[in-house]
Amino acid sequence: MSTGKVDALLGIVFGDEGKGKVVDVFTPRYDIVARFAGGPNAGHTIIFDGKKFVLRSIPSGIFDTGKLNIIGNGCVIAPDLFMAEAQELGNAGYDLRSRLHISRRAHLILPTHRVLDRAYEAAKGKQKVGTTGKGIGPTYSDKASRTGLRAGDILQDDFHSKYEALKARHQQILADLHYTDYDISQEEALWMQGIQYMKQYPITDTEFEINQALDDGKNVLAEGAQGTMLDIDHGTYPYVSSSNTCTGGVCTGLGVAPGKIGEVFGIFKAYSTRVGSGPFPVELFDQTGDKIREIGHEYGAVTGRNRRCGWIDLVALRYAIMINGVTQLIMMKSDVLDTFETIRACVAYEKGNQRTTTMPYDTSGWQPVYEDIPGWQTDLTQITTPEQFPEAFQNYVNYLENTLERPITIVSVGPDRAQTIEMN
Repeated sequence: MSTGKVDALLGIVFGDEGKGKVVDVFTPRYDIVARFAGGPNAGHTIIFDGKKFVLRSIPSGIFDTGKLNIIGNGCVIAPDLFMAEAQELGNAGYDLRSRLHISRRAHLILPTHRVLDRAYEAAKGKQKVGTTGKGIGPTYSDKASRTGLRAGDILQDDFHSKYEALKARHQQILADLHYTDYDISQEEALWMQGIQYMKQYPITDTEFEINQALDDGKNVLAEGAQGTMLDIDHGTYPYVSSSNTCTGGVCTGLGVAPGKIGEVFGIFKAYSTRVGSGPFPVELFDQTGDKIREIGHEYGAVTGRNRRCGWIDLVALRYAIMINGVTQLIMMKSDVLDTFETIRACVAYEKGNQRTTTMPYDTSGWQPVYEDIPGWQTDLTQITTPEQFPEAFQNYVNYLENTLERPITIVSVGPDRAQTIEMN
């Protein structure tokens, strides 16, 4: 029997690498595109035909009308935000209802989850994690404590009583935190509209659908959210997301066995960025960092926050490649470095008399050790084939491949879908 595979496309640093664009490019090669973790804290930007779309909960394969898209059980969904996102796509001519399935087991983000998110962040003071405020963490907390609501619950007769019970539990926690200055009445009304809207979509046992498709020889692309260094287990804890963003999260977040995993595409930028709090050894606080931010338009797709910018971090990349079993690398935003005379790469960390080339347990306080590589000082945005790459840029690609011991099979030289070059 011919069986299909689940290929994973993962951000392998701090997220914001451009996963949405690559998923959109890859979709014609797959039968199903599935999100396996995260929620509306993600912001996957896709640009084509002069139009820009930012997807938060909906998989980035949705623009190919012939493919099934799935929001897997490892995801969390805010019904009101899902409704707004889906309606915006509908207004643009993309009716999703026949080709977007939602796992019954995906957990729901309540309005009070978002209030809890704000309350927990306020209570941390200077130790804030820098969440998006979308209620993601509190929702995963309820999932772990076995008190959450799931998408399948909205089809049950006792849904409203379950909702009121969980809301009351949240309100008691907020009272205990002395966080009482909030009003969710309007938000809650919109949320309930979102619940009714969700019922227009197939809410199914998606793990059975995916495994049956694999048995039928079909292929699935698992679309990651955030990045490896934000993984709840393997990231820079506690400054992390609340889900498993690594390859292991594909198995648990979609309900597929490890043996079903095929290629693992690790996507990264030609430099480094991070949003929110937490250690970031390669961060640049000078004009170079500002220049990278401006040229790369490094502002959060969901939050609008400035992204912290720095040179590429090979310590973090080697770690992520190991954790995920990355088989192929995809380098994004190469064109952002077009004007730099010298490119730097972090090859190790130092703290005091210590030096390491492996990811330390606590990355706080470590300083980067750099190697310098000549820049290409050429406009890459008009290039369409690898043969047109300037020698200095090809040298940079070769340097990264040799250091990371993985092939770079795709290079992006601009934001448009067409500016995606497959290597020979």
